[in-house]
Amino acid sequence: MAKEIVLILDNIRSTFNVGAIFRTADASSIKKIYLCGITPTPPNPKILKVSLGAESYISWEKVSQTYRLIEKLKKDGYHILALEQSKKSLDIFKFKPKYPIALVLGSEVKGLSKNILKRADKIIEIPMFGRKESLNVAVALGICVYQIIGAGRNR
Repeated sequence: MAKEIVLILDNIRSTFNVGAIFRTADASSIKKIYLCGITPTPPNPKILKVSLGAESYISWEKVSQTYRLIEKLKKDGYHILALEQSKKSLDIFKFKPKYPIALVLGSEVKGLSKNILKRADKIIEIPMFGRKESLNVAVALGICVYQIIGAGRNR
């Protein structure tokens, strides 16, 4: 469990985003994906179209209540990171990760609820420099997870 990362997808609506997240998870050695709330699950033709089979390689589990999963993972020793813009957010490029990590990603429109954010050990964000205030959730995951796994490497 040294550098283990698991993902918690909280109410992600788009099947295409879920498929892209499975593909990125496979590419970056994510151990498991928890699909919470209304997040769609495989087998689903739209997930399969984008994941290109990655859903077969990544362990996943459907969970109804995200906050209970977070509480369980905390008891199991995971550091809960919420990817969200907030006044308490830390810049992902200045953040030093502690493993094992459970990375929580929220709804494409509403983001993560206050109920989830208050359970996080840290809230991290990707700085925005343009006119848009956010990135697609699957794109944000790619940036975030590669920054986290790269932060521990000597370059």
